[in-house]
Amino acid sequence: MLGPMEVLGGTEPASPLRRAILTALLLRAGQAITVAEFTELLWDDPPASAAANIRSHLTALRRDLDGIEPGLSRRVRTCRGSRSGYALEVAPEEFDVPMFMVSARHGRSLLLRGDADRAVAALEKTVALWRGPFGPSLPPTRWFAAHAAGLNSARFDAYQDLFTAAVLADRTETLAYRIESAIAEAPYRQRFWELLSAVHCINGDAAGALDVIGRCRRLFADDLGLDLPPNVAAMRAAALNWDRQEARRLVAAQAPAPAPASTSTSASAA
Repeated sequence: MLGPMEVLGGTEPASPLRRAILTALLLRAGQAITVAEFTELLWDDPPASAAANIRSHLTALRRDLDGIEPGLSRRVRTCRGSRSGYALEVAPEEFDVPMFMVSARHGRSLLLRGDADRAVAALEKTVALWRGPFGPSLPPTRWFAAHAAGLNSARFDAYQDLFTAAVLADRTETLAYRIESAIAEAPYRQRFWELLSAVHCINGDAAGALDVIGRCRRLFADDLGLDLPPNVAAMRAAALNWDRQEARRLVAAQAPAPAPASTSTSASAA
């Protein structure tokens, strides 16, 4: 699902509505979804025929799944009783969204421990799970929009951690290009601009760093009416002084930090 939907390596349900139904079942894997809930998920303003449409498309989805692999439709269960509806049985290791979440947490934990080289290796695997943005062909409902925003934000968080780890591991070759590509998708992510200017500064390209900072200032002023983000402004002094170590220190200072121990934990330890 992290990109165009693929089932077993390439095939997807032909109908957009069936893809949306399968996506909803995956996002709530193992949980029953009633026809009434499907109606709310698939339409902000459902048609009168919504319930009939959903049942028809669920039948067709089962056919699609059996066409991909015989017996695959048995994963879609019909639930009866007090919680009637439909549920999908899928293990976390069969589904890229939970795999991504686990991998992203592992990569960040390595970065938190200061193991930048291993964090880079782990986070490269994390971002490789993505084949494109989540949800561009899903119905533009509030429910799907919320999931799309959350997952796409988590994707850029993983890229931020990866780029931060790469700077701290002194692995900046071609990094500027990769950050520029991320900025093209998420231009208002302040951390991307900070990291991009830092990479130019660390590579000895003060003019390039200052150009990045100027682009950032114009973008935030013209589009958002905001001043230059403080962390990007701080990088300007490092670029003007040709100070590679200061640029690296600024990146490290804004890297993810371990959560402070709670008062109760500290007290019990004492």
